[in-house]
Amino acid sequence: MKFLITGSAGFIGFHISKRLLDSGHQVIGIDNLNDYYDVSLKKARLNQIIKYSKFTFIKMDLIDSSSISCLFSTYHFDRVIHLGAQAGVRYSIDHPNAYANSNLIGHLNILEACRHNKIEHLIYASSSSVYGLNNKLPFSTDDKVDHPISLYAATKKANELMSHAYSHLYKLPTTGLRFFTVYGPWGRPDMAVFKFTRSILEGKQLHIYNHGHMKRDFTYIDDVVDRIIYLIDVIPQQNKNWTVENGPIGSSSATYHIYNIGNTHSVSLITCINLIEKAVGMKAKKNMLPMQPGDILQTSADMTALQGNINFQPYTNLEEGIKKFVDWYRKFYHY
Repeated sequence: MKFLITGSAGFIGFHISKRLLDSGHQVIGIDNLNDYYDVSLKKARLNQIIKYSKFTFIKMDLIDSSSISCLFSTYHFDRVIHLGAQAGVRYSIDHPNAYANSNLIGHLNILEACRHNKIEHLIYASSSSVYGLNNKLPFSTDDKVDHPISLYAATKKANELMSHAYSHLYKLPTTGLRFFTVYGPWGRPDMAVFKFTRSILEGKQLHIYNHGHMKRDFTYIDDVVDRIIYLIDVIPQQNKNWTVENGPIGSSSATYHIYNIGNTHSVSLITCINLIEKAVGMKAKKNMLPMQPGDILQTSADMTALQGNINFQPYTNLEEGIKKFVDWYRKFYHY
């Protein structure tokens, strides 16, 4: 098939592009290569996949509606995996306009292009951040998510609502994926495992928020990619028997579905740091700090909805995943 991958120079976008290319599919990747984090890392990812004959990269911004429209009419995609977005919870506090542009206008441009080009299936990135003030664990797609605590989370919830409207109005099949703290080789420098590893190896202080008592459902990148691959052909269908009053919140009478993509259990930041120390062979210099605005105390994914559709269990535990990341980090950064 022919795929469009937005955010193809990003962490998850790079990995899903490579997996699809390895399977013989054609991939057109777009990315604006912004400087939210190290552009050289994004370019290094691209260098790993640009050698594939069936890969085409185009530098493009999601907010450029005319270029997006031209892209779709030129390539006639079968499926779209929309991973391009402005990421980061804390960054959204000081840079709100970046999120309105990329995550709201950009998402709308992708929806419009999919609608007008009869795309068979749109898979897009949401986030576990949408659970906001929810306290019940694990987080389920059947839980209400009406109280976000960051603008980033609010834009991701808006993406889900916008997608539902297009699924209902235009029968566009859409699947939203609420990712839970994805980590692994080629990861993002602003994420915990990457930041902690870098600080330990460079002998710098680790800034540990909420005194390390926050917990996260760390999810290894290969597990995430496996689930996306499975879901490509799990295309949401209309269910005329579904109602708002009686149906699961993560589904609909429209061609729409939401899934959690997590590892099913939480691990404290202190435990994560201890595992990184073990893998690196060095002790961290810890700077304990209070809770930061916009942070969620704990995340844990209820995977019932996903497992009911694809019968797939995560298989990479945190210790194994961290070792793989540290091995990659040492090789890539020559430590």
